[in-house]
Amino acid sequence: MSVATFRAAVVRTPGGPESIEIVDVPLAEPGPGQVRVKVAAAAVNPVDLGVAAGVFHDLGLVNQPNWTGLGWEFAGTVESAGPGVDLAVGTRVAGVVAGFDRDYGTYAERLVVAVDDVAVVPDELDLSTASTVPLNGLTAAQILDLLGDPPAGGSRLLVTGAAGAVGGYLVVLAQDRGWKVTGLAREHDEEFVRGLGADFTADAEPGWDAVADAGAMQQAALALVRDGGQFVGVQPSAALPAERGIAVTAVVAHPDGPRLAGLLARAAVGRLPARVHAVLPLDHVADAHRAVAKGGVRGRFVVQP
Repeated sequence: MSVATFRAAVVRTPGGPESIEIVDVPLAEPGPGQVRVKVAAAAVNPVDLGVAAGVFHDLGLVNQPNWTGLGWEFAGTVESAGPGVDLAVGTRVAGVVAGFDRDYGTYAERLVVAVDDVAVVPDELDLSTASTVPLNGLTAAQILDLLGDPPAGGSRLLVTGAAGAVGGYLVVLAQDRGWKVTGLAREHDEEFVRGLGADFTADAEPGWDAVADAGAMQQAALALVRDGGQFVGVQPSAALPAERGIAVTAVVAHPDGPRLAGLLARAAVGRLPARVHAVLPLDHVADAHRAVAKGGVRGRFVVQP
């Protein structure tokens, strides 16, 4: 009797885009509290390029015997629900699969995930666009958790990489929390950043009350924080040491279905800048990785299994 399978993009021996291959994975049934999703779209993120390049293998975060799955965020439709799940088959959902050590990720035709980690996609939002919200939207929201509300003594927040995916969401969400936001980006991104309601700079001077380093500038961004200020990074595996009384933290993005529901609702009405650059079939995922590696892309490449 033949075993039902689905296709997924993986790397056996990581070596960049050329090491990505498509394999057949046995179809699994969802367990208690889980759903199986038919994936319609999976966004390509810089972290995926790092996995394919072996960055996280070298850090000891991946220990798969055969291959490592690619992809962190997705959107699709519920195909099957496990015991105790109150989510109808056919429901459109999006979510994040966190962690590096897994045999398949969201670059796949099917995905089994905890129902608590997904959120229903509003009717107004297409699934390709919805797939670009979970990882970056939750990262931005969780950066704000680390920042908290602006202190009484100062509310000037600099967001590096403000025209990128995490940065764009963060610029919007931080203003809602009461921060006076300035976005740091290249000069040709000024219109986009100001369009989100923030001030703009292409060359920031030191002295900020807080810096949210969505652009992963690391030490160069930390140097922009005033003494006693706050710094939140996006590279927990390369966390910076504290200096000059600065509170230094780094975000570790994690799934949060209820919070994701709110982010998707905002994206559906245009209050979050969810952006799709291009849509490619699963077989062309290596091409998407090569394009992202070149840099300068605004919006996400989306893979359709």
